[in-house]
Amino acid sequence: MEKAKKIGILTAGGDCPGLNAALRGVGKTAILKYGMEVVGISSGFLGLLHNDYIPLDEASLSGILTLGGTILGTSREKPFKKNHQLANEKPQLIKENYQKAGFDCIVCIGGNGTMRTASLLAAEGLNIIGIPKTIDNDVWGTDQTFGFDSALYIATESIDRLHSTANSHKRIMVIEVMGHHAGWLALYAGMAGGGDVILIPELEYDINIINNYLKTRAKSGKPYSIVVIAEGIKKPKGMSAATYIAEKIEEGVGIETRKTILGYIQRGGSPTPTDRLLASSFGAYAVDLIAREEYGNMVMKKGENISSLPLKKVGGKLRLVPEHHSLVEKARGLGVCMGTP
Repeated sequence: MEKAKKIGILTAGGDCPGLNAALRGVGKTAILKYGMEVVGISSGFLGLLHNDYIPLDEASLSGILTLGGTILGTSREKPFKKNHQLANEKPQLIKENYQKAGFDCIVCIGGNGTMRTASLLAAEGLNIIGIPKTIDNDVWGTDQTFGFDSALYIATESIDRLHSTANSHKRIMVIEVMGHHAGWLALYAGMAGGGDVILIPELEYDINIINNYLKTRAKSGKPYSIVVIAEGIKKPKGMSAATYIAEKIEEGVGIETRKTILGYIQRGGSPTPTDRLLASSFGAYAVDLIAREEYGNMVMKKGENISSLPLKKVGGKLRLVPEHHSLVEKARGLGVCMGTP
């Protein structure tokens, strides 16, 4: 009989809701459907460097579907980082430890940085499968990453709550959400939460256009405004986006303006049902790829279908909001200010 495959799983990069659901999807499918041996790798790629492993059985994967965070822990270790003194040694050490552990494949769950590392490890000859996660929804090649829907729910609920205090005090409220390079979260949460101004990194904004828009709202009898911005919009170095925009608005409009930075609250807590389903589906499909020995691929969602594409096509790319994305156009049609003419 053919020897059962031994697979490793790791979670790398920032945490987000749905990681444990993905681990469960991989582990239970591997054990129950294919009879594979499953090993958890602690703290992302650090675990591969230090041989820090946790055997996973069905019992250890039970009860984690709804949990936030990751039972394996995570880190931002990047073994291929060029400016590190061990840049050449770390990939070699990972290869040696992979072989020593007897892995047939490693499932790497993470965002853009993780997919890039996974792609480079695959190029080194390791059997790798990638699963995309991030609240920013900016992994190239997939329509959606798990973690995004949960963060969207949290951000939208926060905006909902800020409407009442903005109205009570007749203030302008500036809400900063995550998104260094991509504005998916700000765009979706801003639209879902009824934002009056939405600023994303992909669209260059003019503060004068924003201020004139807010003045017009005030003169037309609208006593308060909600401004939703991504953290990665253009701003002075060393200053938060929310601080900069709030100061510029108060100075230019003359209405009391307050800022709220949601920060890490967007990444914590239990995943939404949508993220649980997506993470579970991604995990199960990843194991099907392993069973077929279709290595070097990342699981992806296209429309309603789960499929895959080569990791080498993903590494180093970002999925950004197009200038004329349908939701951007709908926002403009609803009278939302995007900071542009």
